[in-house]
Amino acid sequence: MKNSFGHTDFNDLNSPLLTSDEREREEGTGVGGVPIRVSDSSSGSRGLLTVIGAGPGDVELITLKAIKTLQRADVVLFDALVATELLDYAPNAEHIFVGKRKGCYSYQQEQINELIVNRAKSHGHVVRLKGGDPFVFGRGAEEIQYAAAHGLEVAMVPGISSCLSVPASQHIPVTKRGAAESFWVITGTTKAHRLSEDVALAAKSNATVVILMGMSKLSQIVELFKREGKSETPIAIIQNGTRKDEKVGLGTIASIENEVVQQELTNPAIIIIGEVVRHREQLLEIKKSHKHLEEVAM
Repeated sequence: MKNSFGHTDFNDLNSPLLTSDEREREEGTGVGGVPIRVSDSSSGSRGLLTVIGAGPGDVELITLKAIKTLQRADVVLFDALVATELLDYAPNAEHIFVGKRKGCYSYQQEQINELIVNRAKSHGHVVRLKGGDPFVFGRGAEEIQYAAAHGLEVAMVPGISSCLSVPASQHIPVTKRGAAESFWVITGTTKAHRLSEDVALAAKSNATVVILMGMSKLSQIVELFKREGKSETPIAIIQNGTRKDEKVGLGTIASIENEVVQQELTNPAIIIIGEVVRHREQLLEIKKSHKHLEEVAM
């Protein structure tokens, strides 16, 4: 099942005939199952791309497997939402910024795809480091597909997605018994730069609605929920979630736009709409009551 480069064939990685230990030996992997590139001087290495999720922003919210993979990297291509401190885990690698800042692209997606292939073939192991989880609106699947089509070995290390962890860090659960039985995760801006039609569908439900990349479409989002009679539905906007410069705006559908102006909230931010937002206030009230009881006891 191994090819001439020491790797398991791409289609055999999930073979049910192998135990996890056997699969590690068959794939030529190291601790934690991270693929190891084994070059063959007689035929040359195909190169390896590993797409990694860096988590929501806090440098401690990256996985151990991601750290181990970074330590083996020859090149790291990283995005704007990635904490640069994480590059310290790859001290011997070439670091290339390929993200977008203030609407300006350092590289277009087609150029990133080509850079992945070229660096993998010239250097060996390329790590594509992305914020959150690369398979949640992160183009990770597209880059893996492109790399595989151009002859590279590919691997994936999932990350902690911001759509769940950022609300959680502010004590907002996306589900809660009696408040929300399900949740939507929607991109606010589609490939055509329009608001996703799924937002209108989500507004009709009782589910929690989490919208990424939606700040530029906030007025449209608010209008959709008002049409469904949900002006008093609670909403939270969290900018730079889990980071030191995090900002939080709370309100209702009717009031949130004023809150955004007052708090000067902007991208990158996550919008959470639904009754679960009240959980944060309820928890703060509990904390206040306990503090009052402690003061009385003293």
